[in-house]
Amino acid sequence: MPDIVVVGAGQAGASLVARLRKDGFEGRITLIGQEPALPYQRPPLSKAYLLGDMELERLYLRPRHFYDEAGIDLRLGASVDAIDRAARTVHVGGEAIPYDTLVLTTGSAPRRLPAAIGGDLEGVHVVRDLADADAMGPRFGPGARVLIVGGGYIGLEAAAVAATKGLQVTLVEMSSRILSRVAAPETSDFFRALHSEHGVDIREGVGLEALTGEGHVSGARLSDGSTLDVEFVIVGVGIAPGTALAEAAGLEIDNGIAVDAMGRTSDPAIWAAGDCASFPYKGARLRLESVPNAIDMAECVAENIMGADRPYVPKPWFWSDQYEVKLQIAGLGAGYDRIVTRPALAARSVSFWYYAAGKLLAVDAMNDPRAYMVGKRLIEAGRSPDPQAVADPQVDLKSLLA
Repeated sequence: MPDIVVVGAGQAGASLVARLRKDGFEGRITLIGQEPALPYQRPPLSKAYLLGDMELERLYLRPRHFYDEAGIDLRLGASVDAIDRAARTVHVGGEAIPYDTLVLTTGSAPRRLPAAIGGDLEGVHVVRDLADADAMGPRFGPGARVLIVGGGYIGLEAAAVAATKGLQVTLVEMSSRILSRVAAPETSDFFRALHSEHGVDIREGVGLEALTGEGHVSGARLSDGSTLDVEFVIVGVGIAPGTALAEAAGLEIDNGIAVDAMGRTSDPAIWAAGDCASFPYKGARLRLESVPNAIDMAECVAENIMGADRPYVPKPWFWSDQYEVKLQIAGLGAGYDRIVTRPALAARSVSFWYYAAGKLLAVDAMNDPRAYMVGKRLIEAGRSPDPQAVADPQVDLKSLLA
């Protein structure tokens, strides 16, 4: 049987090796991860784990004995230095590990602030891995002053945790509104109001000029001329796909590691899945940064390695937890020309439906799981309900599926 090596022990890598064994692959599997921890969930890092509501063991995707019993050679705390495509080996320290099939599930990395503006000061954090969360956790004491840079979902989730724990929170977003790159103004308005009610000072259209401090961050200078005294900073300004290893190996890169519809890279012996990979989608290329995509794409690649020859067709969905609100998103709203608002009966419940030329593209549902599920099913079926029916709370949502 061939040897399969998987580089990257996050959600995609762990899902892929489990699916290979489930589908009957009997050859050698090696899963290599940079972090010393067992493969774990990342979304709780900026939510329940940071709040102290989830213990470390509950983060793990599977216990250690799963990998042992499945015959998966789990290499943790190990970095791959290079891929030798000619010899079909990956180099880890002084060891060359052979492969017949190589899968890159190298994920993504948070963008950091430049050192020139104080990004390397102590007390400046990102939220991406367990070490990040553990490093900043002790700083979340009541009354502490934190600056959050970036008004995307990661920044807003961190702000919600900080405000819940009694910190003084200031969030700056250089765009004209929070969530401007990922959501409609209606969704931005909803979350701006939510955070303001919890005491978060949101400043939109304001950038960070520099962080100040001697060794440790103690202040911030903003683009509007104002200054802040801060005790620590959380940076949430986006992520970059983990392409360095693939690029050094000469693989094609196009907003991530470019793969075909099956998940193969420009080298037929190498595959890729998850945050690091871009794939064909509606005549263009798409890269999705989400747990559902990491799982679904990894499992599809595992099936294709086993000979399924099944094109990957994404079913995009996302979620975010902030205070008492659960946001669920179905579809991709890019290119919308109309937003339809559907009020719900429960407090803090509403959904926003994205349309383009009469076609339903996406749904943002706040504390409205029924709107989310109906919208998701409609989008996956390629159906677009009458916007007037969607907006009428007297119309039963389930009737839209008939």
